[in-house]
Amino acid sequence: MDYIEVSITLNPFRPFNEIVVAQLGEMPFDSFTEDEDDSMVKAYILEDDYAAADVQNAFDQFAGLVEISFTAAKIEKVNWNQQWEDNFDAVEVGDFCYVRAPFHPEKPNFLHKIIIEPKMSFGTGHHQTTQMMIELMESIDFKGKSVLDMGSGTGILAILAKKMNAEKVDGIDVEEWAFENMKENFERNNTAVSAFYGGEEVISSIGGQYDVIIANINKNILLSQFETYNAHLKKGGLLLLSGFYVTDADDLIAAEELARFTVIDKLEKETWCGLKLQKNG
Repeated sequence: MDYIEVSITLNPFRPFNEIVVAQLGEMPFDSFTEDEDDSMVKAYILEDDYAAADVQNAFDQFAGLVEISFTAAKIEKVNWNQQWEDNFDAVEVGDFCYVRAPFHPEKPNFLHKIIIEPKMSFGTGHHQTTQMMIELMESIDFKGKSVLDMGSGTGILAILAKKMNAEKVDGIDVEEWAFENMKENFERNNTAVSAFYGGEEVISSIGGQYDVIIANINKNILLSQFETYNAHLKKGGLLLLSGFYVTDADDLIAAEELARFTVIDKLEKETWCGLKLQKNG
């Protein structure tokens, strides 16, 4: 079956390139490439799955924030592995963590090394929010702790928590392809992490309390799930949040649901923000 190549032009390119990829990732697109020089993202989808109206509807929510246009053309089958390899670089977070794909060379002198094959899942380590979460995790003593990674995606943060000697780590994602991908990455990194398919309701079905909850999700979902996080986080436990803009941080901190928490750390990368909060005793 042939593919449709959707070429999306953005002005400004950043941070909307990441937002567009995340948005289209919720549709059955198989792969993405980026060309910052041309301010363009290209997305690929099977011809039978493509609907121009769906793409346009996805972009309409950005009206007034970014100049965005797209064209679509049918192409012959693409070597997706080569496309992906050409556009995925290894990620280094100081000397603390090195994230690479299976085809990247190994590197010494990193405290933690993670191998990720993201496929369609969000969380390769490239996005600013994922990098901030890794930085926020660096200062935490995970030894013997129980950890929940909500919206785990590729599983990168769950894997890192386990490598940092967490005793119990659960990864949850509502997308089936992300669930399958994180299971593969847990096995690839020889980490004993439990993978769960579903949303907020899964937290209650698992039961128990966590020492650390990690959630790299958008602002609206975070606000809707705060009560569940609070119910399953131990007193004095840590809540790590990202996936939202710097301009949204004050709204989150001021939310009634966060009145029980104290902000311990706040990071900013470009337009994105990450928070480390502690549940009051």
